[in-house]
Amino acid sequence: MMKFQIYTMEQSKEWDAVVRSFLSYDVYWLSGYVKAVHIHGDGEPMLFFYEREDIRAINVVMKRDIAKDKHFAGKIAENIWFDFVIPYGYGGWLIEGNGNKFELFSTYENWCKEHHIISEFVRFHPILRNHESTAEAYDAIALGSTISMDLSSQEAIWANLTSKNRNVIRKAQRAGIAIYNGRYPEIFEAFRTVYNSTMDKDHADLYYYFNQEFYRSILEDLKEEAQVFYAELDGKVIAASIILATDGRLNYHLSGSLREYQNLAPTNLLLYEAALWGCANGCKTFHLGGGVGSQEDSLYKFKKAFYRGEPCRFHIGRKIWNKEAYDYLVKQTKSQDTEYFPKYRG
Repeated sequence: MMKFQIYTMEQSKEWDAVVRSFLSYDVYWLSGYVKAVHIHGDGEPMLFFYEREDIRAINVVMKRDIAKDKHFAGKIAENIWFDFVIPYGYGGWLIEGNGNKFELFSTYENWCKEHHIISEFVRFHPILRNHESTAEAYDAIALGSTISMDLSSQEAIWANLTSKNRNVIRKAQRAGIAIYNGRYPEIFEAFRTVYNSTMDKDHADLYYYFNQEFYRSILEDLKEEAQVFYAELDGKVIAASIILATDGRLNYHLSGSLREYQNLAPTNLLLYEAALWGCANGCKTFHLGGGVGSQEDSLYKFKKAFYRGEPCRFHIGRKIWNKEAYDYLVKQTKSQDTEYFPKYRG
């Protein structure tokens, strides 16, 4: 017998029970994570669960009303057309079992068409490599590389650091920088201050500024998964990162540092200490991510200094569920950006 069920935020306990029943998953599929993303204004969270005797699968999406996009303000009515994007980070279908996937994707496609979902954009998980199991349903495109540290032992962590990175970590230690970790309101507020100063320095888009409600949600709804690692010098927080952990996977989420202390490399020491904590607490990998826009830029090179092995490959997925409506929306925007997806939001 086939089961096809959709969970919303009002069913968070059932949602998480389904996700945790899978052998491999990550924090991006949990209700507590998507709740914070919802607060940030990224759409309505939904968990799709499909099950048959020989196959089971989950997919987490943020449902967005296309009429609320800046291109369509006052042009089309609300609650008519929608699209899907995964929560900030990574996502896509997680599939277990050897059953035929045709019925899974056929059932999902029918639901999307019946509920006026125009398109779907996915950032597949570089470590779980779930783009491989959805090749017949999505147009998967390989982009840049991401870095994932091996946390199998303290020795492996140190051995995989570049010699230059080891030197700057020693320099930070000699400077008297201490690394702590915790999860309480004051340290999340300290993180927000340091992080926002970094966004100011980088002239970041407004999207990358998060309000206090967002941080409160991470604190309260990810009690077992989220904490702040922070670097102190003379009693002052000079760098901080939100680190997420679940199912043996550590993730570098958001991070910031005070410009005047960057020469002391506090973030290098922070990530090294976070990796040691992950190793001691049963984590096998520490995913640092990649460069801005999947480029091998200075951010990517910074992360690459933490792992000498082969990087992970990052893939995105694209799907148009309603080609006629998609083409109509593109015409309304007169978009010339051929790379952005969906094109009507470009």
